[in-house]
Amino acid sequence: MGQFRQLSTFVDVVARGSLSAAARAEGIAPAMIGRRLDALEARLGVKLLQRTTRKLALTDEGAAFLEDCQRILGELEEAESAVAERSARASGHLLVSAPAGFGRQHVAPLLPSFLAEHQDVTVNLNLNDRVVDVVGEGVDVAIRIASLSDSSLVGVKLADNQRVLVASPAYLKRHGVPDTLADLARHNCLAISSEGSQRGWTFRDSGKLVTLKVAGNMVCNDGEVLHDWALAGKGLAWRSMWEVGTEIEAGKLCTVLDAFAAPGNDIHAVFAQRRHLPLRIRAFVDFLRRTYAQPDYWRS
Repeated sequence: MGQFRQLSTFVDVVARGSLSAAARAEGIAPAMIGRRLDALEARLGVKLLQRTTRKLALTDEGAAFLEDCQRILGELEEAESAVAERSARASGHLLVSAPAGFGRQHVAPLLPSFLAEHQDVTVNLNLNDRVVDVVGEGVDVAIRIASLSDSSLVGVKLADNQRVLVASPAYLKRHGVPDTLADLARHNCLAISSEGSQRGWTFRDSGKLVTLKVAGNMVCNDGEVLHDWALAGKGLAWRSMWEVGTEIEAGKLCTVLDAFAAPGNDIHAVFAQRRHLPLRIRAFVDFLRRTYAQPDYWRS
């Protein structure tokens, strides 16, 4: 404690410009401030300040040491603030954005439990499949299922996510199981459309990622509809495990071409970079991460 007192005294004296000003702020005699500085210089074996009755001047060593002291004391203050915040109650309003399908299944049902734990928090859940401007739209937490590229945001991984090609047992019995990517040409592929164009399906083939344009008699811009069509035996659908894991577990859907599966797009919570993250944001992100980490969550 004595060493930290010396460091904080040194920083305060430089900031206030004199020993007497630092002494007045602390309510002690200037001589005590002087003794702390003397002890600090003696311990370090260098002169930090050139002191006269009229002014103070940093030595070269003192200027370099001042930067280190300011950083150390700043980190100590942040650590103390973080501990104090953890012991406080989360409060305030949260604006949360999530993709529509994922949000309906894996965010909205969890909010009552979260709010029961944090009764001073309110939540506005915005479900939208577009990529929201977190900073510009004032979003506190955005759930994204994609690789993160925006360096102005902080991303926390919530869970793994794999894309799989699925079909119902009835469809596969009628049309056969595809063994190669070329076999997709003879299958009815239920693809998602976006703004008038059909998205391709991505696979790993011979160590390389390939995106294939597939064909079928039905496309839709809503993934939940494709999910329902696949369950009804209408064709193959390329879906995320968060969406079809339960049906795969129950045998209602089967995965095919697993050997060609591309790396997954993990599920992240992203938020704007802040020096002191509000407790309500930390609490919400931690709640989702704990929930998704439960062994049986994705199969229930």
